[in-house]
Amino acid sequence: MSTAMSYQSIYSFVSHQSSTSSQSSRQPLLLPTKCFKIDSSLCYYTSRRKRNLSKIEATASQTSVSYNTTLLSPSKNTIPDNSQKKSKKGVEEAIEAGKRISNIPIDVIFTSSLIRAQMTAMLAMIQHCRKKVPIILHNESDQAKSWSQVFSEETKDQSVPVIPAWQLNERMYGELQGLNKQETAERYGKQQVHEWRRSYDIPPPEGESLEMCAERAVAYFVENIEPKLAAGKNVMVAAHGNSLRSIIMYLDKLTCKEVISLELSTSIPLL
Repeated sequence: MSTAMSYQSIYSFVSHQSSTSSQSSRQPLLLPTKCFKIDSSLCYYTSRRKRNLSKIEATASQTSVSYNTTLLSPSKNTIPDNSQKKSKKGVEEAIEAGKRISNIPIDVIFTSSLIRAQMTAMLAMIQHCRKKVPIILHNESDQAKSWSQVFSEETKDQSVPVIPAWQLNERMYGELQGLNKQETAERYGKQQVHEWRRSYDIPPPEGESLEMCAERAVAYFVENIEPKLAAGKNVMVAAHGNSLRSIIMYLDKLTCKEVISLELSTSIPLL
């Protein structure tokens, strides 16, 4: 479904760990984006206190990172002027966000399996001061894993592994996918569409509820991303509004009602 929500976080600026915090207490940075136009967003997220972004950049070497982001490509060959403008804006936002995190060390990147999320991560990494090259690690089969391995230590030092995971994909809207807001409202009624979009446990026809999205996203986060953070790694996550809201719900122990009202901003870094 083309649900372009303007995600705004409940925290407007980056909060930073003190210089005395241990490596094991690292927290991830999450990067949400809109679901249907090319529109990137980089959010640094933390569940504690607010702080000025300039302070974050100054102390970046002690910060752990996770980002979530998404770029959506238009579905038609002929791109309307409005879509071109939004596409350009999304690219510009991803690059600008990359500049804001350019001094924060990044050891590994997790993205959804959607190209728009991977593009956002790549655009952001172009701006990084360490100039490391993102290399996608494929895990679809044993052969794919073998062929994407890097054996040169020098090359490993000059690159950042990128791990795609479908579990971080945006919420699946079933029969609503491909429809814009107006088309969906005309077909199902505004009230029903609002219920599907803003409820926690009511899925659209053949689609996912936020609860179902959270089950897969949080399980993946716990199994694959938390161990990296516990090992002292700086993690960047390029994903989507609903998969990131789910992870934030888990990290901050939000209730079902609280996560429904959680809005994540595009382009505004939050730690």
